[in-house]
Amino acid sequence: MGLMGCTVNGTLDESKFSEPMPWIGIYVVLASASCAVAMSIDALHAIRYRKFWFPTRFFALNATTLTLIGVSVKLSVDLNTSMPRQHDQLAKLSSTAFLCTAIGNSMPSLGAMPTKELMMNIVALGILVITVIANVCIQLGTGVIYVFLIEHAVIMFLMVVLFGLSISSSLSVPVTKYYFDLKYAKKYEIATKECSGDNENNRDISITRKLRNDLMRYWMMAHTCNPQFVMGRLATCTASGAFCLLSALTFAEAMLRSYLMPSSFEFCEGQSDYKRSTMLILITQAMAIGVGTIAPACRWFVAIKFRCPNSNKNKKCQKNEFSSVENYWVQTLYQLKECPLELRICGHYGRKLVHTTKNRALDLCIVCQKTMVVSSKLVRLVSIFFMSRLLNIHKLFIFKRSNIILHCDGTESEKSKKLDLSRYVMHLEGEEELVDVMMESDRDATSHWIKMGRKSQPKKLVKLLEKVNPSNGFDGVNKFDSDEVPSLDIEEPPNSWALPVVTLTSIAVAISEKTEFDSTKELIKCVYEGLKYIRVVENNLDIKKDLSNIRKAAEIVWVGVDLHHKWLDVNLREMFIEGKSSRDIISELSDIAKNKFKELRKNDVLGCLTDSPSKWPVKVLAANAMYRVCQTLLLGNENRSNERNNNNNKEMLEIITVMIADIIGACLTNLQHAISIKCHQSRNEEREESVNGAILLLGKTEKILEILSCQSHPSSSLEKTACINEWRALNSREKDRGSCESCTVNSSLSDLYLNID
Repeated sequence: MGLMGCTVNGTLDESKFSEPMPWIGIYVVLASASCAVAMSIDALHAIRYRKFWFPTRFFALNATTLTLIGVSVKLSVDLNTSMPRQHDQLAKLSSTAFLCTAIGNSMPSLGAMPTKELMMNIVALGILVITVIANVCIQLGTGVIYVFLIEHAVIMFLMVVLFGLSISSSLSVPVTKYYFDLKYAKKYEIATKECSGDNENNRDISITRKLRNDLMRYWMMAHTCNPQFVMGRLATCTASGAFCLLSALTFAEAMLRSYLMPSSFEFCEGQSDYKRSTMLILITQAMAIGVGTIAPACRWFVAIKFRCPNSNKNKKCQKNEFSSVENYWVQTLYQLKECPLELRICGHYGRKLVHTTKNRALDLCIVCQKTMVVSSKLVRLVSIFFMSRLLNIHKLFIFKRSNIILHCDGTESEKSKKLDLSRYVMHLEGEEELVDVMMESDRDATSHWIKMGRKSQPKKLVKLLEKVNPSNGFDGVNKFDSDEVPSLDIEEPPNSWALPVVTLTSIAVAISEKTEFDSTKELIKCVYEGLKYIRVVENNLDIKKDLSNIRKAAEIVWVGVDLHHKWLDVNLREMFIEGKSSRDIISELSDIAKNKFKELRKNDVLGCLTDSPSKWPVKVLAANAMYRVCQTLLLGNENRSNERNNNNNKEMLEIITVMIADIIGACLTNLQHAISIKCHQSRNEEREESVNGAILLLGKTEKILEILSCQSHPSSSLEKTACINEWRALNSREKDRGSCESCTVNSSLSDLYLNID
């Protein structure tokens, strides 16, 4: 018997070495399919949201995608596995073309990376590109790749060019980010002043129209300085689209020629160690190349359309194309050149040699960078020359279509044209002629997303808010928690908007009769929709995050109420028994909450209850809230007239419903401020997404804002009315002031009567 891994003769047994190869091929298929899915999701997302520079969100260049790409190009770096048949050789070519597609597709993501991460990803990509090119060249020399030699050479050349364009683009990223951060701060001040000025001068305009105008300004600023959009506008990224398309066409030519003209090739007999998995690899990577080329090709086409919107500007573009290379392309290299090296090398000659070498190397890099930029502009110019007729046909079609759209929906377009957004377009040096083009192309984006938001309006919540009585001024905000209720502890925790709403909903579930439970289910659905917008208000306006623990308590309680009709561990539906009054159920809930509070306080080993009340454990906060709300409802029940039936469950349920509507309505009066705050993100990468979310939110809540704009509420600063505790305090002060004024009026009237007598 031979040793492990050896034959009987003692030589190495190689018979099983190739058995795992088909499984490795399946692994390559899965990696390629993952990349294809990520690229297709990015493309669909861009088309749906009309982001025609095709930002990369799922296929951004990072450690994960680089690993997937490395696995996908396994066949390109396999030096000695025989690939005799037609589909085997095509699979080799598809792996190389796939890498070109991946580089071109992920290029905009370079703009959104921090400088250190950007450098590391570019270096990792460079290592992968060099490895693939070196291995393909070896295979061309050894005969592993014996057909499609010209196609391999073309695709490898395009791969080098695409990698060079990636390096060139990455050198401009730190400078453009810094420039746009400064410019955005100045434009933001202008926009804020103009928005406040419009609000004072145009008091007759509806609140939704004012918000819409404000969001159009913020959107234009955030959109045009979006790092991926800036990268998509660069000449290098535009050129990468053309080269990526050329790579895909080269692969398509080889594939079509091999299947349609098989007589022009002489393929070998035999079978690859990968067996049938090579066919799967070929199909998957061909699909990935096709899907992945959509984004770079569209960026190239849109950039041509942007650069020369009409024939007159086309001539101007041609004249100024090679006049100069903008400063942001080479500023990073000049800064590196001016920065001295801290060397600890002994000797004057050694330091001088290093500095001279560094400067010469950077001078060479500057020349290469300028050459790359000019070459990219040349590609764009040639593309414009050949695509001008196609663009004219496309514009003619768009013009006819726009006339139809304007005829059908002329009012909104006319209104949007009144607002001049050119001042809010953020552009780089050399992009001055694009200001009007970007403004016109993105003017209707706000209207588009508002329409999308309108499709998801909370209809049940709107019905609930219509129950709010305009004359009461959200009276339920003061009524849910009475000062007459004795405290369970020395201090009382502050309230959030969500916790009393969730607590009142729990009580409503407990007192609902089985025959009337359908109406309670509708209330739960209304509260579910309302809590989504309460979270928006609290997340954006609770700057100090003092109420984070109380908000967490509301979230935990709500999950139990919504999904299981339970408050903590108490089954609310089991509390209702036929003949049992609402007062008895609320009293029982109050006792349960009180006992729960005492139990948790007794088991407080860590001493959490000695901290500030806002930092109490979430169950303690929930128990305290339930106790106080139940006691308040019981007090209100006692104070009502004896002529009315105090034990009527329907009446109590209606009172609770109105209270919930008042609290949600009062909270959502802050929605306008929350939408404005949502736009003001500090990080450049998050601005556009935040403004986009704010526009969608406006579309969803237009009806709510119109309803609440008719309601009266405390006249004070936005910061104070954003907090429920401040709202209650302001309401109390205004009521006290009103009662004092009425007392003064009554006393003056009595004096008048006395004088008459």
